[in-house]
Amino acid sequence: MSQFKGQYAIEGKNLIKEYIMGNEVTKVLKNISIEVQKGEFVSIMGPSGSGKSTLLYILGGLDNPTTGRVLMNGRDISKFEDKERSIMRRRNIGFVFQFYNLIPNLNVEENILLPVLLDGNSIKDYKKQLNDMLELVGLKHRRKYTPRELSGGQQQRVAIARALINNPDILFADEPTGNLDSKTGNEIMQLLHEINHENKKTIIMVTHSAEAASYSNRVINVRDGVIV
Repeated sequence: MSQFKGQYAIEGKNLIKEYIMGNEVTKVLKNISIEVQKGEFVSIMGPSGSGKSTLLYILGGLDNPTTGRVLMNGRDISKFEDKERSIMRRRNIGFVFQFYNLIPNLNVEENILLPVLLDGNSIKDYKKQLNDMLELVGLKHRRKYTPRELSGGQQQRVAIARALINNPDILFADEPTGNLDSKTGNEIMQLLHEINHENKKTIIMVTHSAEAASYSNRVINVRDGVIV
């Protein structure tokens, strides 16, 4: 029996994703249903082209299914207008990508606080959260550095802090260790494990790495657009 009980953090119901090019229809997701409990750390694995990243982006509201629904805390996000969806992405979820996506001319603090600015909030009100995030990812001594002055692992730590600054319900991670050496990758996975275990954050991660997936509570295998 699962240790996770209660309301689902997120549900994908009968998700189908198709791309049409000319007369050809490519079905990337083939009627996938998935539930993730609050507080779970779930890894989605599969070969290239299996549909795992497409599934992650649909669950996170970055893409829409052709048919099917996504429920986040019981709310159908597929019915959200663009503005409501943008607010949801800034306030309720955090995204971490393989290539960090930091702004080169902003320092560590400024990159972390970017979602706060985009949400129209005052940076002064987030001083404690910023310090907490810097402490969590171990970068207090690098707060004024720019991305080019940081290692890949440090840049990914900044990206994780940025994803968490608004205290989201769910953290989505797309190959977070894919651009890192194995030692640094394990350090990042240990950090994500800590965030899940200590901060009780729900995490949904796409990975090719069985070693990275071993840090999660559950592994979902996707192949040819279906869960196997």
